[in-house]
Amino acid sequence: MSKNKNRTGVVYSTDSNFNYQENNSPAQQTFPPKMQKLFVKIDSKMRAGKTVTLIEGFIGSEDALEALCKLLKTKVGTGGSAKEGQIIIQGNQKDRVLNILKAEGYNVK
Repeated sequence: MSKNKNRTGVVYSTDSNFNYQENNSPAQQTFPPKMQKLFVKIDSKMRAGKTVTLIEGFIGSEDALEALCKLLKTKVGTGGSAKEGQIIIQGNQKDRVLNILKAEGYNVK
């Protein structure tokens, strides 16, 4: 039995003629940096009083989001994560993140 994680809807079927539906949605296209419009802001809500820098508005694949997050974390020198279409950088790093994103060619507000 092959394990295919793209199957949706049914876990197990006793019908020998049953065909599984597969989730073959195409990957989201990543726009070039000049077409991206990113928003950088400082946030401390729901974070136990810790301040973070949020980058929102990225349009593209999860891999491209992770790559941008890694670039920012490396250049700023702090931790962070990328999830649900936003990048979270630890600390108040707004000015540094703005400069890095502008140098990479992104439209930043």
